[in-house]
Amino acid sequence: MAAVDSKRQLKIKTGVVKRLNKELEMYKQEVVDGEAKCEKMKEDKKDAYDIKKFIECINESKAMVPDTRNRLRKAVEDLDILLEDDSLSGEAEFKAAQEIRDLVSMD
Repeated sequence: MAAVDSKRQLKIKTGVVKRLNKELEMYKQEVVDGEAKCEKMKEDKKDAYDIKKFIECINESKAMVPDTRNRLRKAVEDLDILLEDDSLSGEAEFKAAQEIRDLVSMD
């Protein structure tokens, strides 16, 4: 029964790390794309209100980067704890978790 719970937890934590990593990359890309679009709006002399609102959207995305990074760091720590248990080392879930862990770098 404990092995089933550990296996289930490993699968859940792996999914969390995978999702948060994808989220972090999306927010970073959203900031880069948004800043480029904002510059283009300024060059094209778009309405000042539209530019202001777009900058607010960019700032929201910028604020999400550190928050998502912190949640990812915590999720990776939780996954690392589960990966320390070698009782599941032969399972497919363990291998998948190990691959995701190797993929995610905490800079």
